[in-house]
Amino acid sequence: MDAVRVALLREVLAGTEWLGAARRFAGALRGSVVSHGGGLLLVGTPEYEPWHLAAHLVDEAAWSGTPELAPTLVRHGARASDPAHLAVGLGRLAAARRGETLLVVSPRGPGAGLLERVHDARRAGATVLALGADGADGGELTAMAHESLGVPEGAELDLDTVQHLVSAAAGENVVPTPRGRRRLRDRLSQLMDELTAPPPAPW
Repeated sequence: MDAVRVALLREVLAGTEWLGAARRFAGALRGSVVSHGGGLLLVGTPEYEPWHLAAHLVDEAAWSGTPELAPTLVRHGARASDPAHLAVGLGRLAAARRGETLLVVSPRGPGAGLLERVHDARRAGATVLALGADGADGGELTAMAHESLGVPEGAELDLDTVQHLVSAAAGENVVPTPRGRRRLRDRLSQLMDELTAPPPAPW
């Protein structure tokens, strides 16, 4: 979904709670990865791996000048023979440490095995964010997460659409923390760069 389609989607959703909820969640995501700087781990379930969210976050990281948003996709079925960016398995969660951010995307609840790994990552100091179902297993994940955005089955928007809103919001209006006072010319120059930046490339 390109920038124009996201803009149209936002127009349709104006006045609903989804825009504010997506922006709050995206702000928590961006704030965690930028302030901690430890890296972003993205994991789904064995049945649902968030390929498109990973791709959109990579694009947003490039266009916004926020490399911290580019995630490491952690896969349940990763094999050593896969390309490097697809070969990161669940063992990476065991290595999660303080300063890292773990984003869990789960359409129907993560299941006990993944919940245990997420719990261990949180106990090791990682910041946990949850996006998706808030059913039986999802409720436990939501309780464990530092920030969550529920997308229950039967909601007005599906999980894929909410991921588009979150990734777009995570990359927008990203202004690096200034070191000292910046001149007005510097701020205007950055604003012009943001306004004239091309839309993200398609996945």
